[in-house]
Amino acid sequence: MSDYILQLEAVSKYFGAVISLNEVTLRLKRGEVHCLLGDNGAGKSTLIKTLAGVHRPSKGEYLFDGEPVRFRSPRQALDMGIATVYQDLALVPLMSVARNFYMGREPVKKLFGFLPVMDHALAGETACAKLGEMGIKVRDADQMIGTMSGGEKQCLAIARAIHFGAKVLILDEPTAALGVKQSVNVLKLIRKARERGIAVIFITHNVNHAYPVADSFTLLNRGKSLGTFAKSEISKEKVLDMMAGGAEMQKLMAELDEVTI
Repeated sequence: MSDYILQLEAVSKYFGAVISLNEVTLRLKRGEVHCLLGDNGAGKSTLIKTLAGVHRPSKGEYLFDGEPVRFRSPRQALDMGIATVYQDLALVPLMSVARNFYMGREPVKKLFGFLPVMDHALAGETACAKLGEMGIKVRDADQMIGTMSGGEKQCLAIARAIHFGAKVLILDEPTAALGVKQSVNVLKLIRKARERGIAVIFITHNVNHAYPVADSFTLLNRGKSLGTFAKSEISKEKVLDMMAGGAEMQKLMAELDEVTI
């Protein structure tokens, strides 16, 4: 068994003459929260889609549990245990909590002994129980997703991925556009995933959200890695400095965070 559950070794991704990723190396251990940091245009989205099986690397090696992989579709990555929660969450507002939780994997029972239909009672009970295990209280499994808060939706999408066997959980800006309390709930859920031995890649540009939960950091800038650091090796101020490109910009970002809060 490899020390790492997931590895990118000197991976590059080209779109014609455009180099979106340039020899990026990323190594993820089991039960580790690894934060991928970078400003807009740093290459985070391309890296996410490469990990999720949307894009194939143009160069370099992608390994899962020590074995080289070459996914032909995101479904193959998901079946292997690599679950990605994008910013849009892939939830249907006019469907219930239970239907969204099981979307595409609905439990089935036989009506009249032969007609397969969705088992709504089982779906509702299981969805509420599993969400409850993750600290999410659902008033009614038939509640429409559209009536839930942004933080509740984010937590449901994460809990769904964990329930269906995610070994690696890739979270794309999970605290973006959330309030302080909702962001804290999402960060707690990330910690719970780590406690279950799930490896988490937390993509964000908000160092104040990343630093409290991270075990390690990789910083991207224009498709290149600026390095990977254990939390013990780098301070929050240094991370901000590397991302922002200078002490003056770091101060400005800190002032902006205070205004936002």
